[in-house]
Amino acid sequence: MARYDCLSCGACCQNTPENQSEGFAHYIEVDPAAPSWRRPDLVRKLVVRDDEGAAHLRLHPDGRCVALRGRIGARVRCEIYRERPMPCRSVEAGSDLCQRYRRSRGLRV
Repeated sequence: MARYDCLSCGACCQNTPENQSEGFAHYIEVDPAAPSWRRPDLVRKLVVRDDEGAAHLRLHPDGRCVALRGRIGARVRCEIYRERPMPCRSVEAGSDLCQRYRRSRGLRV
């Protein structure tokens, strides 16, 4: 079984090509219980609202989360790891979801 290291991946931190091709400009929803709500500085920097008012993590124009630093598939780190929302917490290294994200970025699974 392959060993997956989130610090050398980051594929799940970018809006998938499928979402982008379908016109979904937002990716990770920030749930009401997310620890980041306790940090107004993070909310101002990282949270945007869609047309319906739902909160999402802000994305760079290329579709990656603005909290992600480094290069996807090489070396990355999350600036809000401790405060990240539930969708980010739900991806487990090596899971089917992880592998799907890796494939979407052209990374080996």
